[in-house]
Amino acid sequence: MTLKNFKITLEYDGSKFHGWQRQKHDRTIQAEIEKAVAHIVGHDVAVVGSGRTDAGVHALGQVANFRCDTRLNESVIQKALNSLLPDSIVVRLCKQVDADFHARYDATSKTYRYRIFNRTMRVAIGRQYAWHIRHPLDLEAMRAAAEVLIGRHDFKAFEGAGSPRSHSVRHVLRAQLREEYQAGYLAFEIEANGFLRFMVRNIVGTLVRVGYGKVGLENFTTILGSRDRRQAGATAPAQGLYLVKVSYEENDLGS
Repeated sequence: MTLKNFKITLEYDGSKFHGWQRQKHDRTIQAEIEKAVAHIVGHDVAVVGSGRTDAGVHALGQVANFRCDTRLNESVIQKALNSLLPDSIVVRLCKQVDADFHARYDATSKTYRYRIFNRTMRVAIGRQYAWHIRHPLDLEAMRAAAEVLIGRHDFKAFEGAGSPRSHSVRHVLRAQLREEYQAGYLAFEIEANGFLRFMVRNIVGTLVRVGYGKVGLENFTTILGSRDRRQAGATAPAQGLYLVKVSYEENDLGS
């Protein structure tokens, strides 16, 4: 039996899910997709994601792949999945790829975006998609601190507790803070060859302390080099985080 390998790009609202990874008693993105694929192809399928997103975290470009025994083509698979999945999950792209393509191991970089709503008055609509911070932030100071992250560093100071990673060195390709078109909204975007557990949210929590004037640029650099989680800021809330894009070498994708 020759199995087809499908690569899918997903958008999802993580507000009501307990993260990506399949769990015994909680609703997850992976479990919803596996259930839908099994219904379409008539047998159980393991869906492999490019990485886990935590409870409440969203995605604009999560990538996954699965192998299955089917005569259906990629277009039919995509339409069938979108007809079965809940409204909060959408398959944006579906492509049949080489048999050895692996969504996690073949990824060359990932891009995350964290959104902050920086205005005194809170919002009623969209509150579950950004972190509301009432106190004015010093954006220039935060931008200067973000630049310190670029390059190859040990990010142990920004790693969540209980992480199983063998090492905490990552290469950040890009880190920038910008104002969005909606008044009061900020977006911190970071691209790296990999991320530690809670790394982006812990970085954002520390950048906000920079924006408050409680951590200077020199202190931020010291925190990065300390490898001590206790020196960094609090973990930013999950609802502001989005997995934006997962990148691959062109030849990884096959036909």
